[in-house]
Amino acid sequence: MKKIASLFLVSVFAGAITLGAYKLFFEKESYKWVTSEQETPLVTTSNLDTSARGAGINEVDFTLAAEKTVNSVVHVKNMTLSRGPSSIAEFFYGYERQQTPQVGTGSGVIISPDGYIVTNNHVIANSSQLEVTLNNNKTYEAEVIGTDADSDIALLKIDAEDALPYLAFGDSDNTKIGEWVLAVGNPFNLTSTVTAGIVSAKARSLSPRRTQSFIQTDAAVNPGNSGGALVNTNGDLIGINTAITSQTGSYVGYAFAVPSNIAKKVVEDIMEFGNVQKGLLGISAANTNSPAAIEMGLDQLEGVYIAGVEEESGAADAGLMEGDVIKKIDNIEIQKFSELTGYLSAKRPGDVVQVTLDRDGKSLVKNVTLKKQNSVILPATAFRVKNLSKEDIKKFGVSKGVKITDVPQGYERYDLKDKIIVEVDGNKVNDIEDAKKYFGEISRYGRTSFTMINQNGEKEHMILQ
Repeated sequence: MKKIASLFLVSVFAGAITLGAYKLFFEKESYKWVTSEQETPLVTTSNLDTSARGAGINEVDFTLAAEKTVNSVVHVKNMTLSRGPSSIAEFFYGYERQQTPQVGTGSGVIISPDGYIVTNNHVIANSSQLEVTLNNNKTYEAEVIGTDADSDIALLKIDAEDALPYLAFGDSDNTKIGEWVLAVGNPFNLTSTVTAGIVSAKARSLSPRRTQSFIQTDAAVNPGNSGGALVNTNGDLIGINTAITSQTGSYVGYAFAVPSNIAKKVVEDIMEFGNVQKGLLGISAANTNSPAAIEMGLDQLEGVYIAGVEEESGAADAGLMEGDVIKKIDNIEIQKFSELTGYLSAKRPGDVVQVTLDRDGKSLVKNVTLKKQNSVILPATAFRVKNLSKEDIKKFGVSKGVKITDVPQGYERYDLKDKIIVEVDGNKVNDIEDAKKYFGEISRYGRTSFTMINQNGEKEHMILQ
């Protein structure tokens, strides 16, 4: 044993002496100092101060915003009565139709201490009775003050005994991508639910046929959250949660909210005028995804390419032309059409906006006075019609009616474009508001006739059934 121990100690000492000699005489240094004159280091360190809001989720305090918001978000119950036949026999033999109650739920946000509530139009659509439940479990019957289907915003009113907690509108234009936000609502009837996320994108358009401009967020939003609050960490209302895109119907990673500036403007219009006052620029934008646009390189364009200017519009009066590219409106940089429409959605007729555009490589600035909506896509038929211009009145010999400017596929063979609709089912059509109302009453199972005037001044009749 003593011999083995001696051999072990000798081996250890010999190894230590060998390693020390190698380190001292043979190994070269494998590092060097890097100066700015020599080469750039692979890893750099930022000299910027840490963000006041914190670099990580643990440095952001959501508690104050959540406490402020949950008491201002309500549960909305929509009760409707279905009047359809409950059996095939009732459908064919005309038995008395039964009224089947149906209940839908959503959320709403109190925006004033006297009980005004903003929610989504689709939350309260077709309601026969609306109930609003506060966070303290008190329930009130709600009255619909006004709605706007285009922005999907509705305004309700409840009469409470005491002043109610409410949220102030924030400025959604100042919202930054990457900013922390909270979504507060009642998903799956789970009241006062708070979820956190960031702003994923701004001015998001969900359909090329719609002009909506949403805030996109990854805060979890599910059925029942519609009409609820999207707030920043200060507790300011920056959006009304509206939609999710999902094949399953549940949250898959992103959701969409109507920006607060648009919702605020819609609410103010409803309270002051009874309807929404839309200030329009008067241009049509090119479809940058079309083959012709791609061939022209418009799909790579930063800005909005003007494909047409409406006659007697603010854009026409200011001298905007087809082929101009809108780069900025007021102080907002414009890279896509949804950014333009989103900004204009918060404006009214008579407002003046400063438009910076590119014309053949030259930068121009035009002051444009926004005007009232002059054209609309009609329900049921999807005809695009506009109010009559002075030239139309003189040319067709009529003072009232709407002019068909475009029709969807399937109607081209009827030669409807550039004709004047003057009557629908015996109702006189004075302007686009009348046309929108009467075409909105068309039933897919009914029969509708309308009267038109052609360019020769002759009356024509068309029947839809």
